[in-house]
Amino acid sequence: MNTTAILLLVLIVVVLAVGAVLVWQRRRSAELQKRFGPEYQHAVSEFGDQQKAEAELASRQKRVRRMEIRSLTPEEQARFSDAWKKAQARFVDQPSQAAADADILVKELMQTRGYPMGDFEQRAADISVDYPNVVSNYRAAREIALRNNAGEATTEDIRQAMVHYRSLFEELLETGQPAMHREEVR
Repeated sequence: MNTTAILLLVLIVVVLAVGAVLVWQRRRSAELQKRFGPEYQHAVSEFGDQQKAEAELASRQKRVRRMEIRSLTPEEQARFSDAWKKAQARFVDQPSQAAADADILVKELMQTRGYPMGDFEQRAADISVDYPNVVSNYRAAREIALRNNAGEATTEDIRQAMVHYRSLFEELLETGQPAMHREEVR
């Protein structure tokens, strides 16, 4: 073989390698977009860069995969369901307290399922792996709760927080394992 043939062969190998990497990156991006839904765009906005966001989302998946997330027992499910009904009933006379109760109840439910109770952003990141379609509700409820604590939330704001908390609560109350963990069991 002459030098030109060798260089051409090396060039072809490099082009094929670059092509393979690009295909892998596109496939990974598509998988993360599908897996995380609206949370994917939130991460891209938060990090300002698609690669950084995708690295963060992949890191979340690895972190949550190492956790021992578990299903609730029927007794736990009944206890949490009853506590939620009481929090909702309290809304009529004490909306601020009902929202505070809902926030505490969601945290307790997360902890019981096995999610660590770090700061709020870490909890939201962890939840986003298994519940990407409701984590935005959790963030919105938290923002309203902070305004409520400062005395700046209206009753309608607090009602909306309760709706947001309920959507996450209902997902967490499920009796089966989160979707991600079900997929791993197969």
